[in-house]
Amino acid sequence: MRDLSTLPDLKVALVQTTLAWHDRQSNLEHFEGLLEQAVGADLVILPEMFTTGFSMESQTLAEAENGPTSRWLREQAKKLDAVITGSVIIRAADGSYRNRLLWARPDGEVLHYDKRHLFRMAGEHHHYTAGERQMRFELKGWRVRPLICYDLRFPVWSRDAQDTDLLLYTANWPGARRLHWNRLLPARAIENLCYVAAVNRVGTDGKGFAYTGDSQVLDFQGESLLGAGEADGVFQVILSAAELAAYRTRFPAHLDADGFELHQ
Repeated sequence: MRDLSTLPDLKVALVQTTLAWHDRQSNLEHFEGLLEQAVGADLVILPEMFTTGFSMESQTLAEAENGPTSRWLREQAKKLDAVITGSVIIRAADGSYRNRLLWARPDGEVLHYDKRHLFRMAGEHHHYTAGERQMRFELKGWRVRPLICYDLRFPVWSRDAQDTDLLLYTANWPGARRLHWNRLLPARAIENLCYVAAVNRVGTDGKGFAYTGDSQVLDFQGESLLGAGEADGVFQVILSAAELAAYRTRFPAHLDADGFELHQ
C-alpha cells in the first residue's frame, strides 16, 4: 500500500479566460501567452473545448487524434515541464466525435478521457459519442481523475475505490447555473475525501450564453484553497499530500463506504 504522506506537494495552475468562438488559432495564441504565467506548475488546467467554445458543430470543428491542438499541447507541456490538460473536439479513429480531455505530458505522451455525460439540454448527445470508461492518471505519484463539466452532476461516476487524490473538472458551465457549480464541487471533495480542482471559462460564447468563471480548488473537507471569481487569468495553488493523508487517517470515512458495481 502506498504511503501518500511521502509524496511531494503538487503545484496546480488554473487558466480561466474568455474563448474565441470557433477560432482555434486565436485561442491557441491566447493560451500560449497566458501559459507564461504558469511557469513552475506541475499541472496546468484549461477549460472544456478550449479551442472552440462549447459547440455542437462537431463535424465542422473536429480535429484528428494527433491534430494541431494535440501537437500544440505536447509542445507547451515540454516547454513548461508540466502536464497540460483541457478538452477538445476530436474525431476518433473509429469515426465518432468526442468531447475529449487531452492529458499532455512533458515527455510527449498524450493520454485522454472522453466525456461520459453529454449535456442533452444542448443536444450534445446528438453530436458526440459518450465515453465508455473512467480514467485515472498519475503525476508525481498523485492519482488524478479527470472529468468534464456535466459529469459533475453524477456522483457515482465521480466515485472510485478511494484511490483518487485529486478530482479534476474542466468545464464551460454557464452563469445561469452558477449556484449548482458552487454547491456540487464541495460535495464531490467531501464525499471522496480528496482535493478538487475545477476550471471554467468567463465571457460570452457565440450562442450568447454568459459564463461567470468560479474556477476553484477545494481541499478534502470542501474548504476553498483558491477561488478565481469572475477574473480572467492564471491562478496557482499548492496541494499537500501530507495533509490529505493525515486527514484520511483522522477521519477514515472511506472505510465505511458502500460497495457498488459500475456498469460502464
